[in-house]
Amino acid sequence: MATESPATRRVQVAEHPRLLKLKEMFNSKFGSIPKFYVRAPGRVNIIGEHIDYCGYSVLPMAVEQDVLIAVEPVKTYALQLANTNPLYPDFSTSANNIQIDKTKPLWHNYFLCGLKGIQEHFGLSNLTGMNCLVDGNIPPSSGLSSSSALVCCAGLVTLTVLGRNLSKLLAKYKSLQWDKVLRLEEVQAKLGISLEEMLLVTEDALHPEPYNPEEICRCLGISLEELRTQILSPNTQDVLIFKLYQRAKHVYSEAARVLQFKKICEEAPENMVQLLGELMNQSHMSCRDMYECSCPELDQLVDICRKFGAQGSRLTGAGWGGCTVSMVPADKLPSFLANVHKAYYQRSDGSLAPEKQSLFATKPGGGALVLLEA
Repeated sequence: MATESPATRRVQVAEHPRLLKLKEMFNSKFGSIPKFYVRAPGRVNIIGEHIDYCGYSVLPMAVEQDVLIAVEPVKTYALQLANTNPLYPDFSTSANNIQIDKTKPLWHNYFLCGLKGIQEHFGLSNLTGMNCLVDGNIPPSSGLSSSSALVCCAGLVTLTVLGRNLSKLLAKYKSLQWDKVLRLEEVQAKLGISLEEMLLVTEDALHPEPYNPEEICRCLGISLEELRTQILSPNTQDVLIFKLYQRAKHVYSEAARVLQFKKICEEAPENMVQLLGELMNQSHMSCRDMYECSCPELDQLVDICRKFGAQGSRLTGAGWGGCTVSMVPADKLPSFLANVHKAYYQRSDGSLAPEKQSLFATKPGGGALVLLEA
């Protein structure tokens, strides 16, 4: 396969069984052949949980599993979406009248979000219609960003149909005052100290016992009404206890682990795998005990993975369910998969019988691409 640009590649569809099958299904569905294909991978967070929205870096990895869309621009305004999975029904609308029902997380809404995002970013009207057939092998609702992959695919589909280049998209960042949104990273930046020192500040400034709204108001010198309207999000309006100490401890320690992980990867010491595994294990403990975003099933799965050869194992994604990510030596992989399958999924009551691809191995995968038939 020859690369035409950083995001475009020509392929011989006949040499790729999945592409060929998608092309045949597209022809059966729409009576024509795709003009191009777009793929975007799922991703797994190796380390760095619940700290990105606090302003800190995380260390994700694209997985080999992906979302793949076959696309044909049409001369009408009709947008027709179909899915190879019969669980997801067909959808059609006008490309110039995109309406997204936020109360219903239907699969096609994620595609519409990607399309509408590009439309609004460039201030576009009179979009051309298209026929799209979506195929995906990322396990859904598992913390592997299957929905994000679909949104990314839809954006790339729209850009390609419009003939725009991804490089025209600009990332913008705007600092906010503390009484609107103050991220923990901003506190560190204003103090000009290290993450390790921030952990000491946390020890001094916050107490381990939960805070109530009244105490927070006293500390900040604001009213309960200001707390609710200026600081709390809609889904935390009725929260009565706030574990500020524990949450801050997790964020700062996890941010430090991400930097340590990166440093170890760059320096590559002889015991690199052991050190990285220890950081992953520490991350899970912090997620479980400080951020409290684990659950008994995840804790059990992590223990099983470590027992059967994982150098490190931790929850990934938001938590409270989802999945674990484990670092496993290649020579132990077959026995690891078999033992984890038996120990976790093959219960006597059959209550956790795995769905297809609930347990799988992956190496780092490639990024999003536009695929043109050679």
